[in-house]
Amino acid sequence: MGNAADLTYWIAFSAGILSFFSPCVLPLIPSYLTYITGLSFGQLQDTRPSAKVRLTVVLHSLTFIAGFSVVFISLGALAGVASATFQVHLREGLVWVQRIGGVLVFFFGVHMSGLFHFGVLLGERRVQLREKPSGFLGTFLVGLAFAAGWTPCIGPILGGILALVAGTSADYAKGILMLAVYSAGLGIPFLISGVLFHSFLSFFNRFRKHIRIMEIITGGLLMIVGLMLFFNLFGKLTGYLYRFLPMTG
Repeated sequence: MGNAADLTYWIAFSAGILSFFSPCVLPLIPSYLTYITGLSFGQLQDTRPSAKVRLTVVLHSLTFIAGFSVVFISLGALAGVASATFQVHLREGLVWVQRIGGVLVFFFGVHMSGLFHFGVLLGERRVQLREKPSGFLGTFLVGLAFAAGWTPCIGPILGGILALVAGTSADYAKGILMLAVYSAGLGIPFLISGVLFHSFLSFFNRFRKHIRIMEIITGGLLMIVGLMLFFNLFGKLTGYLYRFLPMTG
């Protein structure tokens, strides 16, 4: 891909991972896993789970990931279509779309870092399923609900990626791919946590005291991405990276 797209995909994947480690996702992982699998906490915590338990965790985790990925990827497609439509009708104004996107991402970062909280981002908009429908369809619906219920933590990160799509993509295909990469960044750690649940609990007990630091780091990174988007620095930075780390494609 020898262009700025390479860098934006890495940003999207990293944003997915950071979303997983956000304060409103990471502490809920055990609850989500027991909810979607129907397994008890003790069964998940077993250091030597049976093949049936492990298969149940893997299949339901993948179905849950597919559920939230559908929502995120659809949003990415819409952002890409909006960007492409704008380019067709007003090519000279595209730079302003990119700059506005950069400003939005920067303010998302300010909110995440805690430097200033914007009221519009503070209210939670969760869609809750009080009773999970049975089977894999139920798990898929829980994934949809998870994606629709953006919280103040994951919302700014996802909003930043959508703004990045709108500011840099030429068509819906890139929007789809970028949000698929974001979903992978969020989904892969979730799947690993389910398969290695006992290890995840040990990790979480050590990591949770650092969650606030992760928020500050995430906010700082979003502000940097916002500035890069505003000043159109992605192409230049990628060119420098290729100069020192040659890549083919």
